[in-house]
Amino acid sequence: MDALPERYRPGIGLRPGGERPDLEPLVRSLYAGLYESVAAHSRLGIDVVVDVGHHDWYSRPLGILPDAARRLDGLPAFLVGVRCEIGEILRRRSAAPRGRYDTSEQAGGGAEPEPVRRWQDAAHRPGIYDLEVDTTGRSPAECAAAIRWHLDHTTPTAFTRLAALTESSRPRGSRGSSGT
Repeated sequence: MDALPERYRPGIGLRPGGERPDLEPLVRSLYAGLYESVAAHSRLGIDVVVDVGHHDWYSRPLGILPDAARRLDGLPAFLVGVRCEIGEILRRRSAAPRGRYDTSEQAGGGAEPEPVRRWQDAAHRPGIYDLEVDTTGRSPAECAAAIRWHLDHTTPTAFTRLAALTESSRPRGSRGSSGT
């Protein structure tokens, strides 16, 4: 995020709820650039791991994930859903160095902050993954081992299923990817 000029922040870090509609065209471009880069690296035989959250709860749908599926078409790309209970998220945030995570929106002495609840809901729609891991009670090493096993023993299908879902929801006679 530090590479982005202040006026464009938080960039792809926009939270669900349409908080900055003025940045949404940029967000679409930033994700497109990210996935074009991932695709280019993959075509060169370079393995890439991308740690990014997706949602489509902007002021209007942007179709980021279907667009990513189109850009990664034909490549060995796995989509891993990472879950964690909200209580554990808040515990980890409060343990993080101040300034990295802001829990000041938490109200009522222990209530779940609305932005966190919204993210948990929005980030897992439509819920199509190659694998899901829950980090609530699993260590990073355990999650990495589960992902490694999946990479070694299965074939990715999530992006293909996402692309098919997008195709089936498009009205007859329309063209192009949703949100592009």
